[in-house]
Amino acid sequence: MAKRTAKRKSIRFYLIIAVCMIGVLLSAAAIQIYEDVFSANVNVPDGETAILYVHTGSDFETMAKDIDGKKVLRNVEGLRRLVKLLKYENKLKPGRYKLTSDMGNMQIIRMIVAGKQEPFDVVFRYAERKEDLASFWGNQLEADSNAILKMLNDSSFASKFDLTTDNVITIFIPNKYNFYWNTTAFKLVDRMLDEYDKFWDSTRLKKADDLGLTKPEVSTMASIVQKETVKADEMQVVAGVYYNRYKKDMLFQADPTVIYAMNDRTIKRVTGKMLEVESPYNTYKYRGLPPGPICVPSVQAIDAVLNLKKHKYIYFCAKDDFSGYHNFAETFEQHQVNAQKFQRELNRRGVH
Repeated sequence: MAKRTAKRKSIRFYLIIAVCMIGVLLSAAAIQIYEDVFSANVNVPDGETAILYVHTGSDFETMAKDIDGKKVLRNVEGLRRLVKLLKYENKLKPGRYKLTSDMGNMQIIRMIVAGKQEPFDVVFRYAERKEDLASFWGNQLEADSNAILKMLNDSSFASKFDLTTDNVITIFIPNKYNFYWNTTAFKLVDRMLDEYDKFWDSTRLKKADDLGLTKPEVSTMASIVQKETVKADEMQVVAGVYYNRYKKDMLFQADPTVIYAMNDRTIKRVTGKMLEVESPYNTYKYRGLPPGPICVPSVQAIDAVLNLKKHKYIYFCAKDDFSGYHNFAETFEQHQVNAQKFQRELNRRGVH
């Protein structure tokens, strides 16, 4: 009898141990499930956000490696377990997702599977060449910079809009734009064409027509004005100078066009043989406007051309006080006096 009682006590003991162990395991599992599903998992301080990118065509493992490398989440394995459990590995939608500090894995997964990305603002201010333009947008959006450049270099594409590969960049108007990150190269250019049409409203078109200039010609002249002066209150006067030369069929003789032709941004002073560089952009050799803009002009520069100052100035030269402003002249003799002052100051300062 005593042996049976002892045996029962032993069994009871082991049952209790087993139950306790199962309880511990269930508790651990419950904690793990809570951690994997509900616990805040974004690796940023409270109240802050992180950005998660899901590239087009990528699967979960590709995304997970990116997350792990950038330390966006505290617990990548928890996210991996939940994705596999729900069989969502190949259901992720590409995009740019904003994660808040209180988000758990389930919220993150649901957001990505539903494709609930947020558009964001891209501030486009300036680009010089098509390569610069493509690089800028390729760094802002998922759109491939090579695909953007290929479109801009496609003459058949440009001709659809009465443009050429030399002036097609005029469709990019500097401004703040709202985009979804996974915008393609085609959709980017299509959007820019829409914005271009909106920009060139009836008022601007009428002003261009009154000047006898096309939209690309206005932008090309504006790009030269942009490069010639950084002073907003002087742009309309400079625009008036180039318009006077244009109407007289004179050489523009704009130094920035020579620098563009040479594709050397380190040049500080255009002299000597530089003026002989063979290029349709060299306005010391070829009359009128170059084939296209030498940069993407600002809205301010475009409007300066459309609202140019009417005067009799034909020449202008930077002031020798290096203020950024210019001296303007109606005659070559007046211009020579101004130019000599500036050249002497350049020499004194050792600018070559």
